[in-house]
Amino acid sequence: MLELAWKGEGRILGVLVDRVVADFFGTNCWIVAPSKNSECVIVDPGIAIPDLVGKIKERLQSANLKPVAILITHGHLDHHFSLLPLQRDCGAGVLVHKLDRDLLEKPERGMGAQGLALMNELVGKYGAHAFEDPEDVTELTEHNSLSIAGMRFEIESSPGHTPGSIIARVEDEILITGDTLFKGAIGRTDLPRGSISDMERTLREKIAVQPGHLEVLPGHGERTRVEIELATNPYIQAALQGRLG
Repeated sequence: MLELAWKGEGRILGVLVDRVVADFFGTNCWIVAPSKNSECVIVDPGIAIPDLVGKIKERLQSANLKPVAILITHGHLDHHFSLLPLQRDCGAGVLVHKLDRDLLEKPERGMGAQGLALMNELVGKYGAHAFEDPEDVTELTEHNSLSIAGMRFEIESSPGHTPGSIIARVEDEILITGDTLFKGAIGRTDLPRGSISDMERTLREKIAVQPGHLEVLPGHGERTRVEIELATNPYIQAALQGRLG
């Protein structure tokens, strides 16, 4: 049932979901809440000039949502560029895997040539903000069971795209996958710290075992479902056959 009065992604069973797509790289910033007029979690505030905060606040105000946590699915700049200004605005704590935490302060460590060129352009042309370790950080590990904003989050590490990539199952209804899994594709593994062998293991041991009914909220592109990806995603099929890495 869609929340027709709220121009968001709508309701997925008991979870309210909205999305702000960042100007650069089309990164999905997801907003997840149990209902309107409640607390919420913001996932991956990406790149916009000067930042993505204004667009995010518009969506929050439309449903009267209060952010209590900002979840970073991995440390690449296109997923956390607006983290610091967003945190300063709303005061929410940050959740990030311990193996990617350093990328919040030094994003160049995880970038290829294209990413470095973009970062230099943003800083040189637009005076983009400096990067530093945020306040109030909770470091995620291999498996984390958390109650946030009245919702149950089961967060697992999913290395491959980066060592500190994570996936998060929320209320056994949605699966936030960052750049681990897209509709019909996966995140690239050829950037610094990427690993095709780790990605193969993640797809086989972390993604393929997820319940088929889960609605997948990826880091880029459109929503999908686990059952669709298990049946059609060639990278998952290759991983299950030991042919990806």
